[in-house]
Amino acid sequence: MTTQPIDWDAIITELAGMEVITNANQLEKLSLDYYHFSPILQPKLANKRGNLVVRPTNEEEVQRVVQTCVRHQIPLTVRGAGTGNYGQCIPLEGGIILDTTSMNAIRWIRGDVACVEPGVKIIDLDREAKTQGWELRMYPSTYRTATIGGFIGGGSGGIGSITYGQLRDRGNVLAAKVMTMEDPPQRLELRGDDVQKVNHAYGTNGIITELEIALAPAYPWADTIVVFDEFMQAARFGQALSDADGLLKKLVCICADPIPSYFTPLKSHLPTGKHCALLMVAESSLEGLQDLIQEYGGEQTYCRTAQQPQKGLSLPEFTWNHTTLHARSIDPTLTYLQTFFFNLETVEEMYRHFGDEVPMHLEFLRVGGKAIPAGLQLVRFTTEERLNEIIRYHEERGALIANPHTYILEDGGRKVINPLQLAFKEKVDPNGLMNPGKMRAWLERQ
Repeated sequence: MTTQPIDWDAIITELAGMEVITNANQLEKLSLDYYHFSPILQPKLANKRGNLVVRPTNEEEVQRVVQTCVRHQIPLTVRGAGTGNYGQCIPLEGGIILDTTSMNAIRWIRGDVACVEPGVKIIDLDREAKTQGWELRMYPSTYRTATIGGFIGGGSGGIGSITYGQLRDRGNVLAAKVMTMEDPPQRLELRGDDVQKVNHAYGTNGIITELEIALAPAYPWADTIVVFDEFMQAARFGQALSDADGLLKKLVCICADPIPSYFTPLKSHLPTGKHCALLMVAESSLEGLQDLIQEYGGEQTYCRTAQQPQKGLSLPEFTWNHTTLHARSIDPTLTYLQTFFFNLETVEEMYRHFGDEVPMHLEFLRVGGKAIPAGLQLVRFTTEERLNEIIRYHEERGALIANPHTYILEDGGRKVINPLQLAFKEKVDPNGLMNPGKMRAWLERQ
């Protein structure tokens, strides 16, 4: 990238006819995400800002932005609604922020496949699909505000993962159209396994301009709360429900006391000192669920069927990382981890060992065809050294930590270089202008 000063007034003139945002308050808002969930990332990212935001409405405008960036060697960071949690869309080196929220067309829904632009809100796509008898296979707890492109670029799974696994599993994301960071840019279509080149890549190697997403049959879902006297009793119930092939479910979330005390809008359904399960099950499975609740000694305290009015209470918005959001609204010193436990034995060991220092929060999902407990545990943060000790203790005992306290792509996930993503970046972003500083493979390449 150039070290020469950039004449931003000239850049704005070059982008005339497009929505360009320079207001300082808007720049701040559109430069950040929920990185403040991490006390490690807070000081590193708090002052990072883009120089301007461009909000294109179509591919032709995206192409103009790309050509301007390449011509002047300006960093480019792509964002959706900015609902990520570890700086995926925060520009480390300034430059232009490409806000995709105005590219929000649902191009078509044909059977169980939807073709959409990246800025489509997930809630809007899900609602439209349901008019045709389908629904999204999975979505984040930021369902109301997140965009589908942001979810693919920065997310990994969510509500629905108990049945359909993660975004990276074959068959969930079918295709992506990508614009390269060249002048002139190329328009590429990635299908099948090639989609993994840009899936969960933080927008470091191509601008997604269109997606094809597989849908699922729509069910009338019931939101249910079940409470338990003992945490492991709740956890074993969660595993049993997740393993019950005949019971249709979209969400199995288990929260240890005192986490339920942070759910202020649910307090009338959460007796003090109890551990809870927050569930979405198909209405046809409610009868079988009652038998399972009885078997594990639980008590159902809330049930809302699909026909009943929501009254502002959406149970999924207390699960996944919304659990952390609610907890931090009460105690902002709390942070969190992302953990694959793989089995309940490891869950119990960590629960007994850390106690109230790491309140246990489980989300069940399918990995390799098997339902496993994954953690979004809360952590009572004291020091970075202690946080690293907690992470190390988990890893030494077979748990996999997807570290949410780093903005480096590889360090936060599988801890290994992805040669597929690196090779694709070298091809489509030869100057390293896309979201620079986030991909270790690029930074360390020979």
